[in-house]
Amino acid sequence: MNVKRLVIVLCIAVVISGVFTLWLSHQVAKPHAVVTGNLQYVAATENLDAGEVLRADQVKLMSWPATDPLDGAHQKTDDLTGRVVLFPLAAGEPILDRQLAAAGGGGLTDKITPGMRAISVRSNEVVGVAGFLQPGTHVDVLVTFHTQTSPDPVTSTLLQDVEVLAAGQNFQPDADVKADAANVVTLLVKPEDAEKIVLASSQGDLHFVLRNGQDRGQVQDPGVNVSEFTADGAPAAPVTAHAHVAHPPAPKNYIVQTINGSKQSSESFQ
Repeated sequence: MNVKRLVIVLCIAVVISGVFTLWLSHQVAKPHAVVTGNLQYVAATENLDAGEVLRADQVKLMSWPATDPLDGAHQKTDDLTGRVVLFPLAAGEPILDRQLAAAGGGGLTDKITPGMRAISVRSNEVVGVAGFLQPGTHVDVLVTFHTQTSPDPVTSTLLQDVEVLAAGQNFQPDADVKADAANVVTLLVKPEDAEKIVLASSQGDLHFVLRNGQDRGQVQDPGVNVSEFTADGAPAAPVTAHAHVAHPPAPKNYIVQTINGSKQSSESFQ
């Protein structure tokens, strides 16, 4: 009786195993699904330079093979309108997230008004007005240098009423308005003023003078040099060196004495 049950159980197991093997073989034999078709990605319609703000007419949808999806690509043009380009883009190139500034703001580039330039100048705690230079403040830029006509250093106002775009890596003003020393200060200037700053920094030391936020006046100042630090405020009188003139020595007299017998005579010659 036990043998008969064992035979029945073995038969059932063989049938089940066969059915499972048959099902598995059919699954393996089925052809895999092939990904076909194209994806629609947002691409540039023209060559774009770094710093440009994307407009609606500068982006379009283009077909891209679905077998090669792009990480960071977008499928809606509205997602990219208003974003700032960080790197140059070629026409027809899909636009990826890493090529654009963060959504909602382009960082420092958004603060550069058309026609203006941003230039960074090395600073320190003292030159940077003890750390009180904050984004949005206005300063005068002074330069101390030496001229070919005078050995004394001269300090002159290079630029006036210049806006500070960033102090260090901060381009947003501090709500606490606390002193924060920065090694680099970024200024908003005209292109020609940027040239002046580069030239002045190679010739001498730059200094910043903090202005009142409401003061937009321009002061005409010829500059100052060390000679103006005298007590009466007048330039110090130049020191004239008197040359020592050597006089030639007086001619030496020669005396010739003549003896003739008992007579003697003397004559003097020069």
